[in-house]
Amino acid sequence: MKISIAAGLALIAFMFMQTAAAQSSYPARPIRIIITVAPGGGSDITARALAQKLTEAWGQQAIVDNRPGGNGIVGMEIAANATPDGHTLVLGTIGPVAVNPSLYAKLPYDPVNGFAPVARGVSALNVLAVHPSLPAHSVKEFIAYAKANPGKLNFGSSSVGFADHLAGELFNSLAGVKMIHIPYKGGAPAMIDLVAGNVQLIFATVSTALTQMKAGRIRALAVTSGKRVEQFAELPTIAESGVPGYAVDNWYGVLAPRGTPKAIVGKLHAEINRALGMSDVKDRLAVLGIFPFTTETPEAFGDYIKSEITKYAKVVKDSGARVD
Repeated sequence: MKISIAAGLALIAFMFMQTAAAQSSYPARPIRIIITVAPGGGSDITARALAQKLTEAWGQQAIVDNRPGGNGIVGMEIAANATPDGHTLVLGTIGPVAVNPSLYAKLPYDPVNGFAPVARGVSALNVLAVHPSLPAHSVKEFIAYAKANPGKLNFGSSSVGFADHLAGELFNSLAGVKMIHIPYKGGAPAMIDLVAGNVQLIFATVSTALTQMKAGRIRALAVTSGKRVEQFAELPTIAESGVPGYAVDNWYGVLAPRGTPKAIVGKLHAEINRALGMSDVKDRLAVLGIFPFTTETPEAFGDYIKSEITKYAKVVKDSGARVD
C-alpha cells in the first residue's frame, strides 16, 4: 500500500511538473491564427486585435492567416490537422463550426471531436442592409417590395452556411418572401458587390457595413439580433419590425487542434479573455458591433458549440440548403 501511495504521489508530482513546463515554455515560436474568410470582415478584425495583444503579452509574433474557400472547410481542415501544441489556432464561426455538419454529408474535420475549445470570443452584430436604389426605408417596406417582386432580389453572403446566409434564409422563411442567395468568399467581397448594385441586400456584420453606412452607399434597415444594441439604438430588430421570432446571433470563437495540452488551452483561454477585456480592445470592437465574452470556460464553449449545431440543423433543413 505504501509503495502504491508513493507511486501515486510521484505520478501526480510528475504531471504537475509537466503541466508547469508546458505553461512556462509556451509559446516557443510564432502563433498562427487561421481565419476561414477573406480579409476585411468581422472575424478578420477580431483576429488581428487578438494577435496584437498576444504578441505584446508573450513576445512571440501572432500571425493572422486568411484561408478562405470551401465554406470555411479549407481553413478548418488545416487547423484540425496541425500539430496540437498551441501554435496553430483557428477562429471558428457559425458557418464552418455549427452549420457545415448539416450542409455536408461528409466533412474532412469534426467540429466537436476534432478540436479543443479555447474561448467563445465575441458576438458580432449583423444588419440588414440594402442598396440605396431599393425603394424601402424600413423592414415593412422591404417585405412589401420583396413580396411584389418574388425571385428578383439577390442577397449576398460571406459563404454558403455562414451567419449572413442563414439570416437571409430565415428571413425568407419567416417573412414569406423569396430572395436568391449569392455566396462570396467573405463579407468584404459581398459588400463590394452591394455597393456596386450587383446584389440588392446583405445581412452584413456591422464591421463590414459601417463605413459604407456612414458614407450613404448602403442603407441599414434593422439588426438581426434578438434585442436592440445600445451602440446602434436607432436600428430596430427585424423581429420588432414585423417578423416575430426572428433572431440570428453571430459569434467568433477560438479553437485549437484536438490533443492540445490542457495547460496550453488554459493559458490561451486566460490571455485571450484578458485581451478581450482590455478597454482599448473593447472600445475598438464595440464601434463595429462586436462584443466580447470573457467569462465562459472552454468546457462551456464546447457545450455551446454542440447546442449551435443542433439549432442550425433545423434552420438548414427548413431552408433546403445542401452541399454534397
